Amino acid sequence: MFYETIENKHGLKHDPFKALVVPRPIGWISTVSRDGICNIGPYSFFNAVGEKPHYVMFSSSGRKDSLKNIEETGEFTCSLATWDLRHNMNMTSASVPYGVDEFPIGDLTAAACRLVKAPRVKESPAAFECKHWKTIELPPLHPGGEPRNWVVFGQVIGIHIDDRFVKDGMVDTGAMRPIARLGYMEYAVVTPETVFAIDRPSVEEAMAKVRVKAAE
Repeated sequence: MFYETIENKHGLKHDPFKALVVPRPIGWISTVSRDGICNIGPYSFFNAVGEKPHYVMFSSSGRKDSLKNIEETGEFTCSLATWDLRHNMNMTSASVPYGVDEFPIGDLTAAACRLVKAPRVKESPAAFECKHWKTIELPPLHPGGEPRNWVVFGQVIGIHIDDRFVKDGMVDTGAMRPIARLGYMEYAVVTPETVFAIDRPSVEEAMAKVRVKAAE
């Protein structure tokens, strides 16, 4: 099948876009308002976008509480959502009114960070402390139309890792069992059994393949 996204006439029950761009890491973004009230919410349009320095981004459809707090305070944290914390994460996705602290809703502990005021999730095996760099509004489908989408970029200035998941000088990602968003209401989980490694080919190996194909 094929469909043009502007018309969005795909003929399916739901737009399949988010079921195809998968799996998407979940940025469990926590902030604190000017009044000192904590906020946390999961964002599946999230990823790492740079290193040395490290940058992460997440996208908000509509001006949610996280975006408001980040622009006012200039900082946020991102905690890893895992299989053991899947129900906690899901509870914090509820669209509660601004000024409501979702940490108790998710039965989570707001742990103090080292370099930013925004808390991290104590129960999470890893978290990033971030300074807000820039927010970019994406153009809507039609001028003045809805929904409006914003992309928030943050520089990672500190990283927390649970020592239990550091083995032989490397992070055991599979043991953390991070979860990721698929389409609809579906998720996926990384486990030790699903992690695999493949070494990159050398330039010599790649060019040898090119020469063989050219000779055929």
